[in-house]
Amino acid sequence: MPGVEGIEVKNPRGFAVLLPLLLAVMTIPAIAQSAASSAESGTPVTRTTLPNGMRVVVIRNSLAPVVTIQANYIVGGNETPEGFPGMAHAQEHMAFRGCPGMDADQTAAIYALLGGQNNADTQQNITQYFATVPTGDLDVALQAQAACMRNVDDSQAQWDQERGAIEQEVQRDLSNPEYKFIDKLNGLIFAGTPYAHDPLGTKTSFDATTGPMLKSFYDKWYSPSNAILIVVGDVDPAATVAKIKKMFGDIPRREVPARPAIRLQPFQSQTLTIDSNLPYVLGFIAYRLPGTDSPDYAAINILSDVLASQRADLYGMVPAGKALAAEFGVAETYRKASVGFGLVALPAGQDATSAIAEMRQIITKYAQNGVPADLVDAAKRSEIAQAEFQRNSIPGLADTWSAALAAEGRNSPEDDIDAIRKVTLADVNRVAKKYLLNASTITATLKPVSSGGPVAQKGFGGSEKVTATPTKPVKLPEWAAGALDKLQIPVDNLKVSDTTLPNGIRLIVRTDKTSPTVTVVGSVKHNSDLQTPKGEEGLSSILDELYSYGTQSLDRIAFQKALDDIAANESAGYQFSLSVLKEYFSRGVQLLADNELHPALPQQAFLITQRQTAQFVAGQLQSPGYKTSRALDLALLPAGDPVLRETTPETVSKATLEAVRKYHDETVRPDLTTIVVIGDVTPEEAKSVVEKWFGDWKATGPKPETTLPAVPVNKESAVTVPDPERVQDEVILAEQLKINRFDPDYYPLELGNHVLGGGFYATRLYHDLREVTGYVYTVGVSLQASKTRSSYSVMYGCDPKNVSKARALIVRDLNQMRTQDVSADELHLAKALVLRQIPLSASSESAVAGGLLGHAILGLPLNEQYLAAKKYFGMTADDVKNAFARQVSTDNLVQVVRGPAPQ
Repeated sequence: MPGVEGIEVKNPRGFAVLLPLLLAVMTIPAIAQSAASSAESGTPVTRTTLPNGMRVVVIRNSLAPVVTIQANYIVGGNETPEGFPGMAHAQEHMAFRGCPGMDADQTAAIYALLGGQNNADTQQNITQYFATVPTGDLDVALQAQAACMRNVDDSQAQWDQERGAIEQEVQRDLSNPEYKFIDKLNGLIFAGTPYAHDPLGTKTSFDATTGPMLKSFYDKWYSPSNAILIVVGDVDPAATVAKIKKMFGDIPRREVPARPAIRLQPFQSQTLTIDSNLPYVLGFIAYRLPGTDSPDYAAINILSDVLASQRADLYGMVPAGKALAAEFGVAETYRKASVGFGLVALPAGQDATSAIAEMRQIITKYAQNGVPADLVDAAKRSEIAQAEFQRNSIPGLADTWSAALAAEGRNSPEDDIDAIRKVTLADVNRVAKKYLLNASTITATLKPVSSGGPVAQKGFGGSEKVTATPTKPVKLPEWAAGALDKLQIPVDNLKVSDTTLPNGIRLIVRTDKTSPTVTVVGSVKHNSDLQTPKGEEGLSSILDELYSYGTQSLDRIAFQKALDDIAANESAGYQFSLSVLKEYFSRGVQLLADNELHPALPQQAFLITQRQTAQFVAGQLQSPGYKTSRALDLALLPAGDPVLRETTPETVSKATLEAVRKYHDETVRPDLTTIVVIGDVTPEEAKSVVEKWFGDWKATGPKPETTLPAVPVNKESAVTVPDPERVQDEVILAEQLKINRFDPDYYPLELGNHVLGGGFYATRLYHDLREVTGYVYTVGVSLQASKTRSSYSVMYGCDPKNVSKARALIVRDLNQMRTQDVSADELHLAKALVLRQIPLSASSESAVAGGLLGHAILGLPLNEQYLAAKKYFGMTADDVKNAFARQVSTDNLVQVVRGPAPQ
């Protein structure tokens, strides 16, 4: 139940800058409409407003037998009491601690039995509760939402338990330098307004919060008249509206208080320097821009896209060798204001002053002289095309509608697209002058600091004396029990074409006419640890970065213009992709093939990329994140394992352009390539296009080895990687297992993992480490298996004083899995999780394509999930216990801690 979301600002060269920006937005209720059906962007929409004021929007989307329900309450960080900035966030957490007829354990069990794809988030002016479930479970999901709209418990006892978890969420974000920057930025740009604090909250305010205070907040704001219910999926709209009226219609309406006024004040330009644990320097210039209420908002978005274009001068700093990454974006989007930021990433240790100054000059020049008309046209085409792709995900479409109606106060997402269509070049140049020239700005540098090397630990500290069974049987409410007590094997409705072309390419096609779009994802089997010559580590990294410099027939700018002309997104490399409108499918595949098979690899670009890669690697080797990953590999793998090969600035500097070209020619081969095409295209059309542009590609020489050898199990060890920027420890417990992905024990282990995690409080680890003790905010368990090796891991974050206590609970739970049968209720819940997650995995085209590609690469049947369902359905508690006893040993756990030394 996060209070913040992550936005990845990805430079096309491959250097990714993760900036966790708060999706803090403000809105007011939109105008109610009577029930009606319309076709907005080709999407059937049914609307109604109940007598109690709750607005309902049902959007039919037949992509998969799945439905997403989002309950949006128009309350968030803006409405919190003075001194209690996280009150809305705390109330969001407490909704999972009990509502009428549904206590905390029942809530967790219901959502786990529904497939476990539910969550909530608190933004600046909305709080959202959402779940994606099989269509047949719509009634149960709606009933659960209705229960919490009627009332919540908000007991002091439950808050005393939940407080620890939410404070760990705060500690997690305070361990993130980007979050600390955004927090300071908001405080400066929006001083004196609710926007100055984000909805996450603070430990101090949570310590002072009580159950009665939360209940008072709920009573004020959680009214059906202050809510918008969005339902998207393969449903009958009329029948769904009838169900909603029956379940929600008699909930009493309450008038909500007046909302705080947002009065923006002028702010003074300031410069900040913030310590960081990233492997590079980040430089920012932040501007205050208009919010979603402003008629200038659409033009601002187009301006942002123009400034961020690979054909614009800001990105030009990258191929000029002046930055590792350069970007412009609009974030922190509220009703009355937003924040625009220019960003450059630089090598660790480099002074950012000159790069920030050049970035400012570039932005100012565009504001003074105007932006290129063709970049405005390209940005508009891209924004309009992306609206079509939104229909390719049921949860994504629900997000889009919730953002438009609840966060922005629109009538429909189409309102935003209509505004984009009306933007002119004059509009863009006007807003550039108005908001970027002579404007107050916040300039910031996030500067990496030394963290020290890993420190071996002896022993694991104190233990937690808890011997009770982790979970107890839960009796479901009558309205949920009937639907959730039965297990069903999902129907195998996977319809794909699977062919191998004459040159060895495996082509998999899935036709889906949800939108007039086509998505292509592909993979060339490759393992740089096995295929890179000794002493030349880093060749594949250089090659990956060089793909963005165009092809042998189109230089960098011309290639990007060709993509812009058809509003396509493309990336080449060992993992490649294309998103394109159906009408431009052939042209898009032509450009993808040209980039994949005939990259330009120009000499000057090679020299710049080689230097940048060496600089990036130098910073990466000193970063706590890399040191943590490296410490884990060294502990798990035997000496001399190929994975332990290390790229260094020295190996990168030895590379030659001839070596990079040779590496491309030897490793990028059709007989190692799988391509998945999904969208509004038939198998025949897809095959014809792929053969046309990839058909002449031929493999030469022997096929290289890309599969790692098996490895033995590891020995127990513990190490701490210091990270002075973290206040919370990040902990990984892991071990190598003797099995691979094709071992029969894989399936009972995976089922057992759903007893341990994945179902919130209904599963053992969340019950013990979060619900009961409050040691963690999240805990995850993972079984990663390939053709030849596998690893088992548990990951959590907690205060240093609780690292060993949490570990003791995890070890106890793992040992119980090895020695005791799981209960019948736990086994039923785990089976429900894995069986219902199968149809849920088809809720977006990207998920379907990714699943098909993953199965193909591993050599699994394309319908593997349906074959596995039959195995899971028939498994017994003995099967699970015996697999854990054979394969998992708590005596072999490796512990790697990133942060302060555990106490």
